[in-house]
Amino acid sequence: METSAITAPDWQPEVVTVEGRYVEASNATLLGETDDGVRVIYKPVDGARPLWDFDARTLAYREIWAYRIDQALGFASVPETTMAEGPFGPGAVQRHVDAAADQEVIDLINGGDDILWPIAVLDLVLNNADRKAGHILRDEESRLWAIDHGLTFHVEEKLRTVLWGFAGRPIPNDILARLGKAREELAGPLADRFVADLSVDELAALLHRVDALLEARRHPVPPEDRHSIPWPPY
Repeated sequence: METSAITAPDWQPEVVTVEGRYVEASNATLLGETDDGVRVIYKPVDGARPLWDFDARTLAYREIWAYRIDQALGFASVPETTMAEGPFGPGAVQRHVDAAADQEVIDLINGGDDILWPIAVLDLVLNNADRKAGHILRDEESRLWAIDHGLTFHVEEKLRTVLWGFAGRPIPNDILARLGKAREELAGPLADRFVADLSVDELAALLHRVDALLEARRHPVPPEDRHSIPWPPY
C-alpha cells in the first residue's frame, strides 16, 4: 500500500551551522544549514518569547503540524518542517525558500486570486492567528509558499488573516474533497500524534473547524467582534 505523505517518516536533519538571525522576527529565527547540506530556517524552542494566549514552548510543534496538515490536504504549500537538534537546542526546522525579489504577492491578495485558495483554506483549518502578507512567499518559479505557523490551533477563534478576499465565496469542490480525506486522517492515524504534541482539546477544535467548512462549503466572512487582520498586515 502506498504510504501517505502525512504518515511517512519525518525528515530528521541536524542543524550544524547558523549563518545569521532575522532580527525583525518576534522569536529567535535563524538561517542555518543541516548536516545534509540543506539551507533551513531554525526556530529553537528556547528562543520563543512568552505569550499570553499560546504556550511558547509549543510553537515549534505548531509549525510542524501546520506542515503535516498541509501535506494531508495535498496542498504542498508549506515547506518541509520537522523537529531537529541545533546549536541552541531542539527547534522547528523548515527548508528555506528563496523568495524572488520581484515576485510580490500583494496584488494577488488584494484581488483574491484563486491561486491563493489553498493557503486561505489552510488558514481556516489551522485557525491561523497571524497570516500576514509577508508570510506568503513566491519563489523564482512563481510557486507560492506559506510560512510562519507558530500561532495556530488555538481552541478559541483566533483567525487573523489578509486573505479575506475569499469571504462568502463557495469553496472549490476539489478543495472540499481534500478536506474530507484529510479529516479521515486527522480523526484516525494522526490523532494520537497530534494529541501527544499539542492537546486533545486542540484536536477536537481542529476537527470541528473542518466539519464546519464541509457543512458550510463557503469561506466565512470576517468576524465583527474582534480584529480579523494581523498587525502589521505585512
